[in-house]
Amino acid sequence: MLSKRIIPCLDVREGRTTKGIKFKDNVDIGDPVEMARFYYENGAEEIVFYDITASSDKRDIMIDVVRRVAETIFIPFSVGGGIRTVDDMRRVLLAGAEKISINSAAILNPDLISQGAKAFGNQCVVLGMDVKFTGKSHSIPSGYEMVINGGRKQMGIDALEWAQRAESLGAGEICLNSIDADGTQNGYEIVLTELISSQVSIPVIASGGAGKPEHLLDVLTRGCADAALIASMVHYGAYSIPEIKSFLHAGGVKVRSTW
Repeated sequence: MLSKRIIPCLDVREGRTTKGIKFKDNVDIGDPVEMARFYYENGAEEIVFYDITASSDKRDIMIDVVRRVAETIFIPFSVGGGIRTVDDMRRVLLAGAEKISINSAAILNPDLISQGAKAFGNQCVVLGMDVKFTGKSHSIPSGYEMVINGGRKQMGIDALEWAQRAESLGAGEICLNSIDADGTQNGYEIVLTELISSQVSIPVIASGGAGKPEHLLDVLTRGCADAALIASMVHYGAYSIPEIKSFLHAGGVKVRSTW
């Protein structure tokens, strides 16, 4: 059985790490390079970096920040936000990232998934999914709808159908974020996570809502996620990565040890 991954997420705006609730009311919480170094030294398996306003502002990702983070850590590093073309992917990978995450651009141009997979390999292409519960309907049979541009625009696309299509196009991994749970620290959206995890064969990273180690245990077991993204619970010092891993290990979840 593969070890479950614990992945700190750095949402970056204007060169600084920021955190909000349900994609709103963001506050500055630190320097992304120093935070990435701290989490790397404390046992993170991977770091995720999102330039959270690049897509909505219609600008390129801040490649200088990507390069500085990549020079600081020696674990896999995934980058998303403002990546619209294969050339954008190439720039980010050449700056030192191991993976690129595409979200809004993939929905607007699904061929970008297959183009990226062909150019760099499936393992480099992460499908970012921002999902909102809107209730079951003819067009949204799962009850979960895709949204883009930092949660600002509903797309009328069913989340499960999109996940399955993206896998068929060549996505190598899914980072599944519940906007309803994001930043609340009340727990992951377990129903959504289990729904997607059970219906695709590629790894699924659960995102949105982590507030205590019990939430990770729940989503990695009952939710069947392969990894869990964390932010607020470590950004504000409530828990450390070693503490979280020790709790998961005691609960029967296989994790890479930091002890």
